[in-house]
Amino acid sequence: MSERPALPETVGDEAELEELLSRPSERVVETMARLEGDVIVLGVGGKMGPTLARMARRASDAAGVSRRVIGVSRFSTPGLEARLGAHGVETIRCDLLSRKQLGELPEVPNVVYMAGMKFGATDQEPLTWAMNVYLPGMVCEKFHNSRIVAFSTGNVYGMVRAESGGSRESDPPRPDGDYAMSCLGRERIFAHFSETLGIPVAIVRLNYANEPRYGVLVDVGQRVAAGEPVDLTMGYFNAIWQGDANAMILSLFGHLESPPLVVNVTGAERLRVRDVAEQFGGLYEKPVEFRGGEAPDALLSNAERAFRLVGRPQVGPGQMIRWIGDWLRRGGPTLNKPTHFEVRDGKF
Repeated sequence: MSERPALPETVGDEAELEELLSRPSERVVETMARLEGDVIVLGVGGKMGPTLARMARRASDAAGVSRRVIGVSRFSTPGLEARLGAHGVETIRCDLLSRKQLGELPEVPNVVYMAGMKFGATDQEPLTWAMNVYLPGMVCEKFHNSRIVAFSTGNVYGMVRAESGGSRESDPPRPDGDYAMSCLGRERIFAHFSETLGIPVAIVRLNYANEPRYGVLVDVGQRVAAGEPVDLTMGYFNAIWQGDANAMILSLFGHLESPPLVVNVTGAERLRVRDVAEQFGGLYEKPVEFRGGEAPDALLSNAERAFRLVGRPQVGPGQMIRWIGDWLRRGGPTLNKPTHFEVRDGKF
């Protein structure tokens, strides 16, 4: 296997960024080499879907495996279908909540389930529960002969003390608000169908994937650059480079179980908002303003189980901050989608 290119000092443009985010690790290539059959990504149109699907395509090609990688979405973002197609990812337009359209999707043995609703959940609770709980049941019925890696969130745990080391998979869930409760509902539905239909499943409790266009680090960096005060109330968080998250998630196809494997995916470090803001301030040579004080608890996860199974992240927080700081300083495009990581009442 050829050696992976070294990480760049800076990320020049979106083409370079998406190449980096979709660059497969050796473990992903090995997983795709062993995996039998095609891969379908449900909800490919979100923030992570395009680069995850492209990574699956690149890893399959590197492994010398001929397979279809199919991305499914309503494709509301102009040009996304064409960009995916240019990189060998097939696309299908589908409203997944339409039982007819869902039923017409091809039978595919490997499913990445990324569909869901977070932002706007507080004002659209019925749709939130339909997307996050009802749809997973429909998907399990449709793909009852498949293997499924299903996205969830660390929000299902609730907050823990900052010095705790983060929530572990064995901890009881304590969801706060409709979003977190509906995500726990999604997990319960996948667990039910995994047990009753024998579907091998991994449930991924993801905390804060980051890249220069989106993420908690972008939120903090933008505030520092604009001279706006940084809120310290949610004083700590976890973060992971989106490319590392993509690689860890695809590698979980080698570890599916029934009942499902539940695994936290996030970075190894507990990051302090104050420290991160001051690092951005150093990059921008600007003073940093703060407001509020650090609460004793925060939304934090421990990802040691994932590290044992699929390896540790390759990009650390310092590298992420340097890339993101440089990107924002040069006026690189962002998705203009704040994470609202500072929310403490579960209302998104």
